[in-house]
Amino acid sequence: MKNISLNDILFDEYAGYFALGVFIVVIGAVGAAKLFAKADQPWYAAFIPVWNFIVVLKIVGRPASHIAYILVPGYNIYFFFRICVELAQSFGKYSIIDYVLVCVLNVFYVLNLALAYNEEYHGPVFGKDSKNVQEGKPALV
Repeated sequence: MKNISLNDILFDEYAGYFALGVFIVVIGAVGAAKLFAKADQPWYAAFIPVWNFIVVLKIVGRPASHIAYILVPGYNIYFFFRICVELAQSFGKYSIIDYVLVCVLNVFYVLNLALAYNEEYHGPVFGKDSKNVQEGKPALV
């Protein structure tokens, strides 16, 4: 009987998939670091697993305690998509196409937001009326 280790599986049979996964993680981390710097947040937070999500919550204007919503089964999927949409809105993107792209191709959309010179951080959008945010008016309290 042959002894099979995790090392053999990752680097022999699935080496291409493993390399693709590492590539996407590195691209995502670099894109997040540039995005954090663009939003005046510490760029190195992109490389620390829980802190990076707390910084994203801060960028969209949510309190850090909302990280607990990720632990709720089922709701965490909705919450992730909601955060993605709010992240796009924080950079002035309000079309349905942008919402679909940020949810489906998140890593590459964040990289695009981070590297585009014409994209600016407009500020947090959580708790504000989306029509007023689109028009640049202050939200009514």
